[in-house]
Amino acid sequence: MKLGILGGTMLSKTLGKKYLEAGLSVVFGVRSDFDTENIEWKTLNRLYNRICPFESAIIQSEILLICCENAYLPEICEALKRVELDGKLIIDCTNANYDKALASNNTQQIVQAAPKASIFKAFNNLGIDYPNSDVLGIIKETYFCSDSEAEKIRIKRLIELIGFRAIDAGKMDNAPLLEAFYHLTKEIGWNKKEHSNYHFKLISA
Repeated sequence: MKLGILGGTMLSKTLGKKYLEAGLSVVFGVRSDFDTENIEWKTLNRLYNRICPFESAIIQSEILLICCENAYLPEICEALKRVELDGKLIIDCTNANYDKALASNNTQQIVQAAPKASIFKAFNNLGIDYPNSDVLGIIKETYFCSDSEAEKIRIKRLIELIGFRAIDAGKMDNAPLLEAFYHLTKEIGWNKKEHSNYHFKLISA
């Protein structure tokens, strides 16, 4: 099984390294003007020779994690449209800009660009600047949702493989609720006028 991680973000690099350390094959898809000379990315590419354009990464991979900045999501969606996606699994790890109507524009773009793929939402609670958003390493869980019930167990195992607790949040209609958690943490930090990051913990009673 090969993972494709799309986007040159901290989240992309961090998840990719975790999966490489777990023994999985990983390829990173980045935009054409991405600076691969950044020391960490340069080292990653030299060790694994795994950085390539979006479309190439999509073609090579069975499971795709989209971890890009919002500005580059349309470019990824265009690449998705050019590739045969039947049987591929796509995990949306992004957060759209805050929308009080709770409509996840990012997820909608991905669903429209990849109608034959199984789409999931997961890891978005980490944010694309992870692990900088969690310097103490306190985030131990992520929520995931999808309409692809048959494939959910594979995504659950994929999440758990790198040490996160995988919490099933139901159908894909709930993707905006997952993003709402992320945006609420940012609002709390902003209103407290602190540089600290806030996170939610799910507790069952």
